[in-house]
Amino acid sequence: MNVLLLGSGGREHALAWKLAASPMLTRLYCAPGNPGIAKEAELVELDVADHAAVAAFCAEKDIDLVVVGPEVPLVAGIADDLRAAGVRILGPTKAAAQLEGSKGFTKELCARYGIPTAAFGRFDNLSAAKAYVEEKGAPIVIKADGLAAGKGVTVAMTLAEALAALEACFEGSFGSAGAEVVVEEYLEGEEVSFFCLCDGRTALPFGTAQDHKRVGDGDTGPNTGGMGAYSPAPVMTHELTERTMREIVEPTMRGMAEQGAPFSGILFAGLMITDQGPKLIEYNVRLGDPECQVLMMRLKEDLLVLLNAAVDGQLAHVSARWSDAVALTVVMAAKGYPGTPEKGSVIRGVDQAAGEGVEIFHAGTAINAGALVANGGRVLNVTAAGSTVGAAQARVYDAIDRIDWPQGFYRHDIGWRAIEREDNTEPS
Repeated sequence: MNVLLLGSGGREHALAWKLAASPMLTRLYCAPGNPGIAKEAELVELDVADHAAVAAFCAEKDIDLVVVGPEVPLVAGIADDLRAAGVRILGPTKAAAQLEGSKGFTKELCARYGIPTAAFGRFDNLSAAKAYVEEKGAPIVIKADGLAAGKGVTVAMTLAEALAALEACFEGSFGSAGAEVVVEEYLEGEEVSFFCLCDGRTALPFGTAQDHKRVGDGDTGPNTGGMGAYSPAPVMTHELTERTMREIVEPTMRGMAEQGAPFSGILFAGLMITDQGPKLIEYNVRLGDPECQVLMMRLKEDLLVLLNAAVDGQLAHVSARWSDAVALTVVMAAKGYPGTPEKGSVIRGVDQAAGEGVEIFHAGTAINAGALVANGGRVLNVTAAGSTVGAAQARVYDAIDRIDWPQGFYRHDIGWRAIEREDNTEPS
């Protein structure tokens, strides 16, 4: 099979690495890709926002399947346009991608189909939103309705913080994404990333992970796109998985079909595990980044077989098997992130840091005068497998020690919650 992968980050490098291992693969192309992906795929210069150009490339290269990494093309309707051109693509329609493209859409779906989630209000003007926040008090959660690259959410612990977040949204800090806001009840519990591969009718559980959103050690500082992750999520018992499927995923699949927008592709449920059970925080319509990196390290199946089953409506006839190992990834970011990152600094030692059980996925990298340089905020994902979270973590930080990049930084405590759990369950 000839496959075209769209995207340029660490998630796409992990997907390319896994797709390249498939015996079914003939040629793998990636647009626009990065230097790490170039080791697995042929990079092509394509404007992913130009759907007609993507379709023309697919016709020229006899592409059998298009795999979309990031959310922006999906929300823009690339799946509709490529299907209309006769191209097979994994991903939801523009209508179904509203599950990520509009937080308000998802909250209304939850209300209509009885899906457990935080109580909420939806607002398109500042004064009404402020009045609601002042009535509810803090802590409270403020979310830009649209796509904001993982940065449009404020968990406000004080009223002043909540009001400032509202003003930032309506003053344009997140562009058109903040023209409408969702204000949510603050939920207590443990966050989990829960994934399903979907074909419009069937949802196949596709792994769990836990992400670290805050930029600093001890879960401090502003939210980011993710500073590290590990899989599986220890808190997700078999019972909680069954409840999540029964109470959240299956009603979503049913509801979307009833609304004329059956969901196919990858459904990523951000969950809060509360005292009352799992509650939906939000949906994404693609794999998480950096959760994808740890999932691909653990997946024992041929990824291409599973993706084809999703596209062909055959998920009821396949299964996804996972390694018993734990995978953990740490994001190395450029100084300045999640604000304005410093670009252009040289990174050395990446190839030497990779090794047995360690993969280094490129995110924001480029080649300049033959040297690997930082070209974004999140730059490298150092990823490893181990028998426990602690073992995987030790392997990752040992690899990081071999990377020479003074202009980069990273969190030193990825996996801390799971390691604390491991320590507390060890026999005395």
